[in-house]
Amino acid sequence: MSKNLPEHTPSEEIDLIQIFNMIGALFNRLYNFIKSIFKAIFSILIYALKAIIDNFKIIAIVVIVAGCLGFALEKTRPDIYNSQMLVKPYFDSKFQLVTNINYYNALIEEKDYKQLTQIFGINEEDAEQLIKFEIHPGPENENDQIKQYDNFLKGLDSIRAQEVEFDEFLENRSIYSGDIFEINVQSFKKDVFRSLEDGLNSTFTNTYSIKKMEKRDSLIAIKKERILSSIKVVDSLKQVYVNVMEEESKSQDGSYTTRDGLSFIQEKTKTKEYELLEQEINLRKELSELESQKVEEDVFFDTLSSFQDVGAKYTTIWERYSIIFPFLAFLALSVFYLAVKVVKYVKSYEG
Repeated sequence: MSKNLPEHTPSEEIDLIQIFNMIGALFNRLYNFIKSIFKAIFSILIYALKAIIDNFKIIAIVVIVAGCLGFALEKTRPDIYNSQMLVKPYFDSKFQLVTNINYYNALIEEKDYKQLTQIFGINEEDAEQLIKFEIHPGPENENDQIKQYDNFLKGLDSIRAQEVEFDEFLENRSIYSGDIFEINVQSFKKDVFRSLEDGLNSTFTNTYSIKKMEKRDSLIAIKKERILSSIKVVDSLKQVYVNVMEEESKSQDGSYTTRDGLSFIQEKTKTKEYELLEQEINLRKELSELESQKVEEDVFFDTLSSFQDVGAKYTTIWERYSIIFPFLAFLALSVFYLAVKVVKYVKSYEG
């Protein structure tokens, strides 16, 4: 054998064997731990199935009786109808809308049907059929959400704006963030919803919104007056240059001198006239945009979708008593069975 080969002492071999033994023991413990977990889960399932099989008749009778009671309650319970209305408020009237929706629910809870009849112009019998009002953000796409996010960031300083992520904004925004709202009404009467529209429409008008609309109209009037005045000045200058061009056409050298000693060259005159024409087009475009703004937002709200003449029947899983009652009955039997087992175990326990 070569003398350069390393020599292994017996102590080093013993250390390696101990390390491998420790690793093997660790894997065995991990395997036994996982095995015990699966064994415990399997035992629980077997014990649960055994309890169900042993008490199958009792469970079946209780579940069937609970299902029959739930079905009977569903049939005797009056039907609930709901209908939706989509609106787009202007001039921050959405704040008053949300406040009034909460007010209507308070009146229903207090059974103040006389006040409801005055608000909505319906008879007291119809007012008693109202269950509740709800308001939710209306349908929106990703572009609408991005616009809301951009407007939100504009109101923050640059440092804070960098900290607010788009997903965080969507998660924490309030109901006032949107521009379109869905008003949902539930009632025991299926054809009362159309009668509520006039009363709901009046909720958009308040002192703040009226003042904001008047302020907007006043600013539009001021801008309009300024633009019209500028257009008159441009028209006057255009007439001056037209006269100059007429005189230029009569002159032989293509230039014209006014009484004040101002000299106009034909090429410059044409350039100035074009600039004035372009300026007039821009002013009239700005004037048209002001008129469009006033026409588009000349009311406090727009109704995008009205209530249906007849509401749709409202059902949720929590009101399907034929399903809920059997589930609750089975759950109650399970709790009772476990309680009995615990009591027996405690009584028989001797330490």
